[in-house]
Amino acid sequence: MATLGMVEYEDANAEVRAVYDDIMRTRKTDWINNFWKALAHDPATLKRTWESIRQIMAAGALDALTKELIYVAVSATNQCGYCIASHTASARKAGMTDEMFAELMAVVGMANETNRLASGYQVEIDEKFRT
Repeated sequence: MATLGMVEYEDANAEVRAVYDDIMRTRKTDWINNFWKALAHDPATLKRTWESIRQIMAAGALDALTKELIYVAVSATNQCGYCIASHTASARKAGMTDEMFAELMAVVGMANETNRLASGYQVEIDEKFRT
């Protein structure tokens, strides 16, 4: 259970409902997930976080699937089970296959391993990488 519980749509004030409505309109859905319901106890944080997510995940130089794959990778590294589930679902909706997910997890695992090794050995950055 979320620390402060969930703010359901019918219990939300006008400010929170406005954000909820925008989330549903933008995501073309008829429900609000638990992440937003938990944040709704602090309407300013809810609004700020939604505006940032909406901006960052919008169409740009990276396509929607690439952005979702990056989100899953970072979420796995940070061990956020909620974000892994949420963004895996979004990645699947954007076209991710089981094979893509498996390969992504292999890259995430390898990156985490080599990052720790490079940090532990305090490997100096090659000058050629700087130019």
